[in-house]
Amino acid sequence: MGKHLRFRTSSLTRGIIAVSTGGAALALPVIGATGAFAAPAQPVAVEKAATSTAVSGKAIAAQKSTPVTYSVIIGDSLSKIAREHSVDGGWKALYDDNRKAVGANPDLIHAGLKLTIGAKAADKVGTADKAESKASGSADRAEQSADRADRSDRTDTALAAQGAPAAAPAAAPAAEPTAYTDDLDGWIKESLAVMAEHGIPGSYDGIHRNIMRESSGNPMAINNWDSNAAAGIPSKGLLQVIDPTFQAYHVPGTSTDSYDPVANITAACNYAADRYGSIDNVFGAY
Repeated sequence: MGKHLRFRTSSLTRGIIAVSTGGAALALPVIGATGAFAAPAQPVAVEKAATSTAVSGKAIAAQKSTPVTYSVIIGDSLSKIAREHSVDGGWKALYDDNRKAVGANPDLIHAGLKLTIGAKAADKVGTADKAESKASGSADRAEQSADRADRSDRTDTALAAQGAPAAAPAAAPAAEPTAYTDDLDGWIKESLAVMAEHGIPGSYDGIHRNIMRESSGNPMAINNWDSNAAAGIPSKGLLQVIDPTFQAYHVPGTSTDSYDPVANITAACNYAADRYGSIDNVFGAY
């Protein structure tokens, strides 16, 4: 019996050996550690992701809630603008936000019109906002009658911006011509006006002084005794101008009659300006 006797280990001992010497003995603490410390890491990552998403969402919401001003260009429509700017609610929402600027007809927008995009983005949550929208709609309907009155004006502006001819503005009333008295004072003043248009120098006093010396203010005065008269070209009119001089210095717009007071004064002043610099520089026969 001693020959066949062998040492028998208890199941408990084998279990201990198996656990202590096998790979499981090393793996169990690792598994335990993994289960104890790695599991909490997942909620932290999830929390960070959720926080990042929330921050991103807030940024987007803040961006959308900030209103921007858009200037309409040729070829725009409310639907096109709403589509390009991703307006919540489409063109209808854009129209509701800008109804006062657009008017009663959403199809009628003109180049240069200023639209506010996102004006009510921050006001579209809650029952209070719905009540405000209804109140705005009621006010807009009340203004539709006034919008119809100036619809034609907006139409003309839109057509003009697109190159179509707009209604011609009313012509300004023509200025009434200045009235001059038919006497020496009026003749001198009218001559001065014509002279100013043609850049001819001269003053009222200079003209008046020479007229009184030459003709005493008689427009029909004529000199039949001097050398000019002997040559057949007597001096005529208020400033005693011979016909060749009158014709050479006649000012367009005045009469061709050398006895005409205004034509005579203007031609004589034109001649005096050419020869003496101005009628004001003449103090004797010229």
